[in-house]
Amino acid sequence: MSQLFKTANPYESQWGYSRAVRKGPFIFVSGTTAVDTSTGFIPPNLSAYEQAQLIFKEIIRAVEGLGGRKEDITRVRMFVEKDEEFEQVGKALKESLGEVGPAATGIVVL
Repeated sequence: MSQLFKTANPYESQWGYSRAVRKGPFIFVSGTTAVDTSTGFIPPNLSAYEQAQLIFKEIIRAVEGLGGRKEDITRVRMFVEKDEEFEQVGKALKESLGEVGPAATGIVVL
């Protein structure tokens, strides 16, 4: 049986998915954005760094909510709109998970 981790993100209930799912020893985390749960939108004044800080915090919260630890995070994928945003996102990754050293992929979405 799976354990589900739900948040106040309005899209989870609207589209029928969970922030994270634990199946046996594995925890799978959905793609995570810095959505303001009261509006359903990403606040336009947040930098890529600020968004990434919120995102990594939410991912860690979901993993811990299903009995894992941030040290259990083995892989992250980061999507940005501009190459120059990777510097900010990378800084947030290092601050949030740097000592964990997960495998990481960065993708520019044009």
